[in-house]
Formats: sequence, C-alpha cells, structure tokens
Amino acid sequence: MHQHSSHHKERTQSKNLLITFLLNLIISVAELIGGLLSNSLSLISDAIHNFSDGLAVLITWLSIRISKRPANQQHTFGYKRVQILAALFNALTLITICIFLLAEAYHRFMQPQAVEGFAMMWVAMIGLVANLLGVVLLRKFSNDNLNIKAAYLHLIGDSLSSVAVIIGGVLIIFYEIYWIDPLITALISLYILKETWEVLAETYRILMQAGPSTMQLQPIADRVVAIEGIKSIHHIHIWQLTDQELHFEAHIEMENDLLLTEAQKKSDVIRALLVQEFGFAHVTLQTEINRCSEPDLVAGGDHCHC
Repeated sequence: MHQHSSHHKERTQSKNLLITFLLNLIISVAELIGGLLSNSLSLISDAIHNFSDGLAVLITWLSIRISKRPANQQHTFGYKRVQILAALFNALTLITICIFLLAEAYHRFMQPQAVEGFAMMWVAMIGLVANLLGVVLLRKFSNDNLNIKAAYLHLIGDSLSSVAVIIGGVLIIFYEIYWIDPLITALISLYILKETWEVLAETYRILMQAGPSTMQLQPIADRVVAIEGIKSIHHIHIWQLTDQELHFEAHIEMENDLLLTEAQKKSDVIRALLVQEFGFAHVTLQTEINRCSEPDLVAGGDHCHC
C-alpha cells in the first residue's frame, strides 16, 4: 500500500514538473515577443528568467529520472548525486544571467528608452497567472528535493517579478516613468541572486561532504557510549549523499573482547539508534578493542589514529 502511494506520488511529481516546464516555455516566448515589441527590458529579463527556470525544471525532471538508476561497480552509491550537480548547474546559470541583466539595466539607467506600457502590462499578467499555476503544481513537492525546492522558489520569484512588471507598466502608461523599467529589472535580478545564492551554498556544502549545520557530534557520541558495553566512539564521518540522504560511519571501541556474533548485535543496536533518533539513512560501523587511548571524535587530531 505504501509502495503504491509512493509510486503515485512520483508519477504526479513527474507530471507536474513537465507541465511546469511547458508553462515556463510558453511564458518565455510570450514575454520575449512582448518585450521586443514594447521595448521593455524588464519584460525581456522576466522572459529570460522564466526560460532559465523552465530549463531548470526540465533538468530537475531528467536528474530525478537518472537518479533512479541502480548502483553498479563504477557508481557504488548509484546516481542520486546527479540531482546536486543539476542544482549547481541551475544556480550558476541563473547567476550568470542576473549579472548580464544588471549590466543591461545600468545602460538603460544611463540612457532611458521609451517603453510601450500596455503591452508590457498585459503580457506580464499572462506570465503571472501561469507562474502562480506552476507554484501550485510544485508546492507539495518542494520539501522532497533540493532541485524542486529551487524551482519552486524561482516560480515564486517569477510571480513577484511579474507583479513588479505589471506595476511598472501602469506607471509608464499614466506617468511615463521610463526609468522604472531598468529599476524593476535590477530588483528582479538582485532578488534572484539572493535566492540562488542560498541554493548554491547548499549544493556546495553537500558536494564538500559536510554534515547538516545543525547536527553536533558530541550528543551522538554520548548516546552511543551510553549503550552497555561500548567504551568509546571515534573517527566519526557524517555526510549528505543528497539533500535527503544522510550517511554515518565511525569506529566503535568495545569494553570487552566479544565473539563476532555478539559484536554484531551491539552494532545492530547502535545502528537502530542512529537511524531512529538521528535520521541516518546509511550507517557503517567498525568495531574494535584496545586500539586507542583518548581517541578523537574526528580523525586528524593529535591523538592516536587507527
């Protein structure tokens, strides 16, 4: 029953991602044409932003499908981390686009150009409706995957930028404030940079095999050592394979010399503790006895290394 529900959720997720991609593609074409006809840089910037987000959604869809491939002799962890590489690519692409748009906005500030406000406003309204639909489609999946979260945040940003373009169109229609167009472009770009930087920082942390910033080693060690028969835990490694999968490995020193079957039972108790209380998806333990006196929690300190 649970497996059927999981498959249904995956199918719905995949379908919603493809629909969101098509919506972004349609918006991009409409806004690009509208931006060229109205001479609106903010509309063109919104079109480029929407296209990049659509491409990000497509890459997300492809990376999720690739990540389902089973592990093999060359890729013993499987292909799950391809999603992190996709998130990194998406973030770097968006940053590049934003820098380009900021440069163009600066030139428009220096040399303001007339903009057709009506076309700018109506095309942005179409973009707003489509973006809001995309937000609804991805909202319930945004916490399941870093790429989907990034796409979801970008769609929220797209919706806000469409509102800004609409307001800009109104100001141009009634007051002929043409400098509002590059101003909106700059604000949109800065907002995208802020959101993208957070995704970039997260992908960097995962690729550097760092553990979650909120996780402390000492409380974990204290819980393990509290188990009867465990003398110490040391040389701990915690890392995220993906944004959802957390791995743990460590050396466990026993108080007494045990038969292998008894040592395995202790390892099973520790493994269950780490999975249930701390959320680790994969646990590797090396049991030993009389190997270290004052061992470090993390390998690389001044004490003995084993």
